[in-house]
Amino acid sequence: MTFRCAAESVLRDESLAGTATHVRTWLLIEHVGPWGNDALLDARLPEGLGAALTQQAKAHRAKILLVRRFSSKPDGVGTRVFAAHADPVRPRVESGVLSDVREVLDLDLAALREGGSSGLSPYDRPVFCVCTNGRHDVCCAERGRPVAQALDRAHPEETWEVSHIGGDRFAANMVVLPHGLYYGRLDPASAIAVAGSHLAGELDLDHLRGSAAQPMAVQAAEIHLRRELGATRIDDVVLRERVLDGDFTSASFAVAGGTYAVVVRTIKDARTASRLTCKAAKDNPIPRHEIVKVVRRS
Repeated sequence: MTFRCAAESVLRDESLAGTATHVRTWLLIEHVGPWGNDALLDARLPEGLGAALTQQAKAHRAKILLVRRFSSKPDGVGTRVFAAHADPVRPRVESGVLSDVREVLDLDLAALREGGSSGLSPYDRPVFCVCTNGRHDVCCAERGRPVAQALDRAHPEETWEVSHIGGDRFAANMVVLPHGLYYGRLDPASAIAVAGSHLAGELDLDHLRGSAAQPMAVQAAEIHLRRELGATRIDDVVLRERVLDGDFTSASFAVAGGTYAVVVRTIKDARTASRLTCKAAKDNPIPRHEIVKVVRRS
């Protein structure tokens, strides 16, 4: 049988909680494709632009993605771009249309990260980013394209196909900006439900991988606490403090007037080593977040 990393992850009963890439600054650039394996370097962008964007991603600790509508047709005249900052308290997204895609290098990602503007205009809608980068991992196309199609029909303004976002084995994957919420193992029906919940201010904990605004162990702690307390509103839980001590993370959250501390142990056991992507050349341990204790402090 043909190996598929997403199917193998399901068979392992691998938890989604605490698997979102930790990144707060995002830049999305419209490009109808093809994208290739490494979108910024393999896509047919103007000479040198992909390399320059790769350097910007490193300099600003940003996730820079190529995006397109499901139809693979340009969204209009010019190049649509989005800049988002997944701030835990005040997430925000900006958007605009560039006459020349190379103008994207003039956007100020540092200012955006520090609470200012990238140079684009405020944008008041969420952005549903569905990974369909099949050249990077076939699972992303096989599972992502049907999800993108369903969301495009239900929410055409908000939905975009995007290049690699991380966690191929959890396909179909979607990131909701500006909050940076990662969802995984979606199918068309569950994706529409997740989108509807988000628009109503709710999280779907069954498919939530975590918030990109926080480190993975904190994501796992928050999802566990939300489940215990039934706290599904996006703003229900606020991180107050986190302390890292080796493999242990203590995260303190404010919830409904109370404060809760969640201690998580992150384990990477060599005995769990598996092929984690369809293209993986070697096995790697599967990170696991073990909830050690939950304590109400006040």
